[in-house]
Amino acid sequence: MKRFFSPTQMSLASRTFSMAERLAGAYFRLSAAEWRLHRYDVKTRAYLEDHEVQEGTFAHLCRYEYRQEPEETDRHRHFYRICLQDGRIIDAVERAHSFIRLSPLLLYIAAHELVHVIRFERGEGNFEADEEEKTGEEETVHRITRNLLRPATNGELNLVLDCFSNDYRIGDFVRS
Repeated sequence: MKRFFSPTQMSLASRTFSMAERLAGAYFRLSAAEWRLHRYDVKTRAYLEDHEVQEGTFAHLCRYEYRQEPEETDRHRHFYRICLQDGRIIDAVERAHSFIRLSPLLLYIAAHELVHVIRFERGEGNFEADEEEKTGEEETVHRITRNLLRPATNGELNLVLDCFSNDYRIGDFVRS
């Protein structure tokens, strides 16, 4: 059965992405103009295309290309879509029996995906990497995400960070 965020949960997701963007901007020292160069949007399960649904993950990052100017045939820019997998996120919170709460989990997911977007746009990560390289990228992104979230840490967020740091994992992040 497909599960979707409620309007309240969608609002919470929007607020956590705004907070994650502020934290990522501060961490990477991005100006408002620089943020505009990192084009992305966030969609929840109800608004995803079939190819944007990835079972077994909290979020799925898709990359699309567009031309900045019609006459610039060789110049491509990337646009990223962060595809939240509502059902997987809701299931993880429910399975954790109030151990993991939705707000800090969404903040971690948002920060993690924004780090990917920034790294890919800067050429610091390879979106088309093989599996071995993807594993290394995930470790790097997780480390950066932990550091980026340090100013926002509290007991609930620390529980989420601990889950991603240990062998017990509450989810996976996959990009395609």
